[in-house]
Amino acid sequence: MSKDNQPKKLKDERKAMLYSIVPGIGQFYNEQKFKGIVFLGITLIFIYEMIVFGANAITGLFTLGSVPVEDHSLFIMIGGTLQLIVIVIFLAFYALNIYDAKTVATRWNRQLPVNTTAKSVLYNVYNQGFPYLLIVPAYLMMAFTIIFPVLVTLFMAFTNYDFYHIPPANLIDWIGVKNFTNILFLSSYRDAFTSVFSWTIIWTLCATTLQISLGIITAVITNQSFIKGKRFFGVIFLLPWAVPAFITILSFSNMFNDSIGAINTQVIPLLNNLPFVEIGQVAWKTQALWSKVAIVLIQGWLGFPYIYVMTTSILQSIPEDLYEAAKIDGANAIQRFKEITLPMIFMVAAPTFITQYTGNFNNFSMIYLFNNGGPGSVGGGAGATDILISWIYKLTTGTSPQYSMAAAITLIISTLVISVSLIVFRKTKAFNMEDA
Repeated sequence: MSKDNQPKKLKDERKAMLYSIVPGIGQFYNEQKFKGIVFLGITLIFIYEMIVFGANAITGLFTLGSVPVEDHSLFIMIGGTLQLIVIVIFLAFYALNIYDAKTVATRWNRQLPVNTTAKSVLYNVYNQGFPYLLIVPAYLMMAFTIIFPVLVTLFMAFTNYDFYHIPPANLIDWIGVKNFTNILFLSSYRDAFTSVFSWTIIWTLCATTLQISLGIITAVITNQSFIKGKRFFGVIFLLPWAVPAFITILSFSNMFNDSIGAINTQVIPLLNNLPFVEIGQVAWKTQALWSKVAIVLIQGWLGFPYIYVMTTSILQSIPEDLYEAAKIDGANAIQRFKEITLPMIFMVAAPTFITQYTGNFNNFSMIYLFNNGGPGSVGGGAGATDILISWIYKLTTGTSPQYSMAAAITLIISTLVISVSLIVFRKTKAFNMEDA
């Protein structure tokens, strides 16, 4: 054991923690001068930052400015949010500083080696803490690229940031939960939210279930041994996936045009030539019901290839012995599908199926590109086929933007998606490890 790592005397753990009220002092007490200098330096930098910028930023986060034109409430909110994140990061460092002082004092008392020189500390950080050197920057980046915009949206939902309060000409004010109460009790927003939310749920369930069902059915059929030309069918089924989605949606939007679209001018007349079939012109883009039917069908077409590919790979991994044993036991094709194929598919693909539902819950491009959320209006600036995410887009880009209301709806969406996903993941045990 080197001289540097030889324990010298016992340390008082409580005293080390008390000294660490000022970061770095506890490290000096533990005879780690280099670490103490670093910790104290970080603390002094934070104090300087708070004096120069931080204190005003936190104060501004509460007031959001006091002088119109001179104070930009939105920038003040952003600056205050950034400062809030910095403070939380420093508090985590502060807790680490106290924990480190206690841990090192414990090592002294247990006669364990302690790194006291700069060289030994740096070597220990490189040797024992190298994974943390890689992880910490990622967490810091995540704090500023993910948590920061989420916090700004959260704060914005509790303000009156709308067409009448656009900085710097006007100040933004805190209004508490008024936006959420308006969604629930103000007739114009309540009716719009009820209509849009209910359609969002119906759209998500119908469109996603359709694409999953189509994907599984086509995969199961083409995987049968008596089917010839499997590669040909595989290529055909992948075509919707190969073409960019926005091109497909715009093409279908033209095809479903009420007056000149191919569906009404060519497909329906062709079907009318069949015996006992009589279909009139369908108002695909001017009647809400038919627009909803159209976008569900289109999404089924767009979404099933991905499920088809994934299910095909799962089916190829199922041992044939299982099916042979089931046949010997007298199970028919439907029973084999129900008892063997379907459980195996869901056991592997359940997390992916859940993400398909959450993805369609926020499928903006399908709704916006097909008919811009129309036809008609259900109030609050929302169209008959708008889902929550497309309604948010209209609230923020219309002639009278309602940024705070859009932020409130965004929080509702996020809460719903996260809650439902966590519940389903837990119920399906989708992320349980076999050895856990």
